[in-house]
Amino acid sequence: MALPRFAATRSFHTELKTRINHYFEESGQRMTGDAKLIFKGALLVGLMAGLYTHLVFFTPAWGWALLECAVLGCVIAAIGFNVMHDGAHGSFSRFAWVNKLAAYTLGVLGGSPFMWNSKHNLIHHTYTNIEGHDDDINIQPWMRMATEQPKHALHRYQHLYFWFLYCMLYISWIFVMDYQKYFTRQIGAIGLKEMNTGEHVSFWSFKAVNLLLYVALPIYVVGFLPWLTGFLVSTAVAGFVLSMVFQLAHTVEHAAFPVPCPTTHKLEDEWAIHQVRTTANFATNNKVISWLVGGLNFQIEHHLFPKISHVHYPAISKIVQQVCAEFDITYNNYARTRYAVASHVGFLRQMGRAA
Repeated sequence: MALPRFAATRSFHTELKTRINHYFEESGQRMTGDAKLIFKGALLVGLMAGLYTHLVFFTPAWGWALLECAVLGCVIAAIGFNVMHDGAHGSFSRFAWVNKLAAYTLGVLGGSPFMWNSKHNLIHHTYTNIEGHDDDINIQPWMRMATEQPKHALHRYQHLYFWFLYCMLYISWIFVMDYQKYFTRQIGAIGLKEMNTGEHVSFWSFKAVNLLLYVALPIYVVGFLPWLTGFLVSTAVAGFVLSMVFQLAHTVEHAAFPVPCPTTHKLEDEWAIHQVRTTANFATNNKVISWLVGGLNFQIEHHLFPKISHVHYPAISKIVQQVCAEFDITYNNYARTRYAVASHVGFLRQMGRAA
């Protein structure tokens, strides 16, 4: 499958970069994270280590254990949003080794930093919402997320059962999807670059560490049934939270799903306009949500400037909105989280009705 090509004009992107660069020059700030972000990252990692230690080695009563497992799932998602995500984009810190360390938290949590970089940084951030290229909208055959995807009768009910599949995201990511990509050397229709020896070793080492920490050791200490129950609760919560935050960014009623010309493979918009049209923000005035989801409620700013840490998104969002207004480009922003959730459910219903 030929890769889509964006329009050659870059006037919108050029103007955005000019103003954003001017903002940082005037404010004297670095584009990367600050001391507060480092503290938040350390706090989240420490909280996870504490919960894990208490659950495995001190074995609380069932009620407390289930509650702690649910909180652990939320903390896993928060580390993904706040630490791993910025680290993988090179924006967590001005020091490359700190970014690498932050990105590698994904490996300890069971994912593959190599696969994430290929799937998310390289493919999703380039071909957002383009069927056949953006693997994030490929939940087939269970869900229909674009009009070009096949229709099945089951999809009529996807707005009712989506929550169950979202709960399965994390566990399927760890035990299925990474391995599929590794052995097929494919992410959707796009081939993976050749992995070097270090990347192969990293892939298998992190998988082994995760199995040891989250499967073998807990089973040995607390027994199979308590482990299985706690593992399913924590991974279900983590999967649902991760899924919802990322789905609210792109699969809502106002987000575009551009289709390249079938003969020339060209897209109508330049890359930056494409990113704005295919993305949506939510609850940007809610500081608590912004803190918890690592600024990923400012998804438009993130897609336009992934190398800028999320701590700067509230400030630069004003600049992005101004430039969008000047270029007559719709800036999708849901004032509250519940509005975005309702729009996502409406989108799923709309895609399902066509089936």
